[in-house]
Amino acid sequence: MNDLYKEQTEDEGDDRPTDPQERLRSINEPLLAWYRENARDLPWRRDPSAYRVWISEIMLQQTRVEAAKPYFDRFVEELPDVHSLALAQEERVMKLWEGLGYYSRARNLQKAAKMIEEEYGGQIPDRFEDLCRLPGIGSYTAGAVASIAYGKKRPAVDGNVLRVLSRILADDQDVNRPEAKRKAETLLLSTMPDQECGSFNQALFEIGALICVPNGRPRCGDCPVCSLCLAHRQGREEELPVRTSPKPRRIEEKTVFLIRADGRTAIRKRPDQGLLASLYEFPAADGHLSEEEARRFFDGHFGGEIRAIKYAGKVRHIFSHIEWNMIGYLVETDRIPAGFMPAEPGELSGKYPLPGAFSRYISFLTGKS
Repeated sequence: MNDLYKEQTEDEGDDRPTDPQERLRSINEPLLAWYRENARDLPWRRDPSAYRVWISEIMLQQTRVEAAKPYFDRFVEELPDVHSLALAQEERVMKLWEGLGYYSRARNLQKAAKMIEEEYGGQIPDRFEDLCRLPGIGSYTAGAVASIAYGKKRPAVDGNVLRVLSRILADDQDVNRPEAKRKAETLLLSTMPDQECGSFNQALFEIGALICVPNGRPRCGDCPVCSLCLAHRQGREEELPVRTSPKPRRIEEKTVFLIRADGRTAIRKRPDQGLLASLYEFPAADGHLSEEEARRFFDGHFGGEIRAIKYAGKVRHIFSHIEWNMIGYLVETDRIPAGFMPAEPGELSGKYPLPGAFSRYISFLTGKS
């Protein structure tokens, strides 16, 4: 067992478990009892079928629960099963995903649905190993689907769970390192209960979301396993987990052109690889251009007669590793430039999937800002 999981000190005569496996086994009963009384009413929990669990878990990667709920409801209403997802137009899937970000998640969902149709007869597999073969599914999502939908004894370790475990065990290992997750999965697999595995995993998620919170002081007085938590006993709750600082984001400045002719706006589809792959975008130039510079850029790259130009405001959008600082200009012109397609105002919000980075400019164009 990893030395970082070993408890360094115990009060003399303390009958609480010293071995990390024993300590984690001892949390099972109080954690499950707490979850039965305190679990949030979430739409994917009301009907925990494999499809609904899968969709929710993919959405919840990099997305807060409250933000994901309306997206989940819309998605499963229009695409209620694997078959409908596999057959849907890619643009419709991306439109349903619009605003959630990390669009590769949506593309992988559809790739996985097609694979499930072809290789598993449309039935989401219940074996952990088969789930891990599907595009976009790693050990966490596979563990969540296998345990919650199928009752399999498999852990589901995400950032919330790593934080909870690091505090319970006073573990100083860097949770951003891949080996920390692998060791946590191994430890949980040997200690989680044989029954109610899905509820146990969700109880760990819930404790991490509501009690053992990431920012600020954890609510130890409300925690059902506080007496078993070494970080609490040592007064180190806010020191743990240990994590390396992320690399600073790259900042990119852009000038966005909202080119409009006869009430329609120029858009084009992005490449099918890279950032925001296969989504639609407005044309843009690098850097922040003055109005005069924007006119010259327009003349040199788009052509056509500029009938009016209007400043459309500043927008800042943060991706995981990049930050876009944008300014925009609405350019009224006599024609849509070559290489672009014309979109009606309603199509910008209802048909074509555009990144959330452009949502303020869409509102500007449709008069909803």
